[in-house]
Amino acid sequence: MTLGGRNLCSCVTFVAIAARAEGHLPPRCHHVRMATRLLVLEDDDGLRASLRMVLEDEGYDVVEAADAERALTEVADPGVDLMLVDLMLGGMDGFSFIQRARPQTDAPIVVISARDDVRDIVAALEAGADDYVTKPFLVDEVKARLRALLRRPSIAGGQTGDEADVFVLDSQGGPLVFDRGAAVLARGSEEIHLTNTEYRLLSVLAGNAGRVLSRSLLLEHVWERGFFGDERIVDVHVRRLRKKLEADPASPEVVVTVRGLGYRLDAR
Repeated sequence: MTLGGRNLCSCVTFVAIAARAEGHLPPRCHHVRMATRLLVLEDDDGLRASLRMVLEDEGYDVVEAADAERALTEVADPGVDLMLVDLMLGGMDGFSFIQRARPQTDAPIVVISARDDVRDIVAALEAGADDYVTKPFLVDEVKARLRALLRRPSIAGGQTGDEADVFVLDSQGGPLVFDRGAAVLARGSEEIHLTNTEYRLLSVLAGNAGRVLSRSLLLEHVWERGFFGDERIVDVHVRRLRKKLEADPASPEVVVTVRGLGYRLDAR
C-alpha cells in the first residue's frame, strides 16, 4: 500500500473501514506493545486517518495532531514514544516543531514529507529528526522504520554485559566514558544527553572500536535496513554525535572519517 497522495487517502480509509466491518481484516495485532504511544503530526485529514488505521493494526497507541501546537502539548504531557511528522504544516512548520520537541523528549522522530530536496532532508535531521521518508511512501517501509527505531542495535562483533559494555572514549580532560549497558555517556561527573539514535550509533562504533565501518554497514546496524536506506542520514548523525564527543567537532579525534571507506572510533 502506498500513501501520501491526497486523492488516495480517503479511498484507502474507506476501503480499510469497510474491510474491517465485513471481517476481511484480521484483528489488530500486537507486534508492538500497546504502551507504545505514537504521535502522528499531519495536516492532511485523510492521510492522518489512514496512518492511524494501519498503525493501530500494528498495535500502536496512536494519537493524532493536525497542527504543531497541539502536537507539542502531547509531547509535553502525557508524552510519546515515537513521532511521525510532516514538514509542511499550517502555522508552525515541521522543522520548528522538531526543534522545539527535541529538548523535551528522546522519542525517535520520523519525518514524512513530499519535500525531497537534499537540503530539506539534512535540515530536518540536523533539527533532531532520526529518519526521513518522502511521499508517496510504502506503508510497510514506514512500519519497518518505526520498528527499527524501537529496537536496540544489533552490534556486529560486539559483546554485552559487565565491563565489556563500558568504553573509555577519551582519557584526556575528563575522561569521556560510555556505559553502553546503562545507556550513559559522561565526561567526568557530567552526563551528556544522547538521543536514542545517537545512542545506537555510538553503541555500534564503540563495540567495533578501531575498525572502519562503512556507511552502509552503519545504516544496516543502526537503522536496520538495507536497500531503501539513504547513506546521507549516517553523515548527519555522525556530525551531531561529534558535537557531544569531540573537543573540536571540526577536527574530530574520537570518531574519525576514513575517506572513501567510512568511520572509525579511536579511543584515546
